[in-house]
Amino acid sequence: MEEVRSTTAWVATHSSHVTVDFTGIEKVAENMKNSLPKVEWDFEGIHYFDNGPLTVQYLLVLDTLNFCFWPDEEMSYDHLASGLKVTLESDKSAFDADRLQKYTGPQLRKMLNWSRPLPLEDERVRLLHEVGLELERSFGGKASKLVESCDNSAAKLVALMTRHFPGFRDHTVYKGHQIFLYKRAQIFAADLWGAFKGEGYGDFEDISSITIFADYIVPAVLQQLGVLRYRSSLDNTIKKNTEIVSGSEEEVELRACSVYAVEKMKELISKKTGKQVLSVELDLWLWAFGIQCPSLQHHRTLSVYY
Repeated sequence: MEEVRSTTAWVATHSSHVTVDFTGIEKVAENMKNSLPKVEWDFEGIHYFDNGPLTVQYLLVLDTLNFCFWPDEEMSYDHLASGLKVTLESDKSAFDADRLQKYTGPQLRKMLNWSRPLPLEDERVRLLHEVGLELERSFGGKASKLVESCDNSAAKLVALMTRHFPGFRDHTVYKGHQIFLYKRAQIFAADLWGAFKGEGYGDFEDISSITIFADYIVPAVLQQLGVLRYRSSLDNTIKKNTEIVSGSEEEVELRACSVYAVEKMKELISKKTGKQVLSVELDLWLWAFGIQCPSLQHHRTLSVYY
């Protein structure tokens, strides 16, 4: 994911609203060097897993819909993951490619046992249709065939995802430069690796190429840890729960500086410990830390990418 690393580093060095604090990175790395955090992929027990192709299909559907929960304060990732799990357990053909192309908003709500419209519901339905159509057209309807075609490379899988599924093309333009973030495409590779414990469909020789997944939880955690610092105007915007426009300088900086900061954190921890540290593991730890802090204030952006 060199394009993600290099372009987010460019943002961090030209940022106007967000600053990466290297003293904060040093403190976090020092605290973590003797007890690297290990968080199990399904520590909440909310995901479907059968150790086979159906799990791959489930994870693709999950990551197709894994974005923007905050507009409904009672909605969360847990509702999505567990709702899709229950659906698949009761109907093994629920995520067949032809059926993905036909779901409606009310049917999606029923899957998730949700009584009111979902945030960005029309976009969620559109993306399900898009994924179902392309799976049928290019991969025989099977997400497992998509994964099998990546030759055990997470980077190649991300490239295939962004080539075949427009809804996963998480990039933007910042100060005249194209910036790549690829949150949901990368998290699909990471979910496979975590679910299958690095074996079978999760066997990626280059899992270390994956960066963190720039969302709205991780920047808030990094700010709380003293790794990110915000310009006062941005800090006030977040504290007032004012929406930040997708693609704005502030929004791009929040996400890109998070990626860059954790890359530097990873490098420093590796140097201190002499051990390989994966961005995937740091992201899972940061995200788990964040969801356990109900008072954590995050930025609010309506986006289909995170």
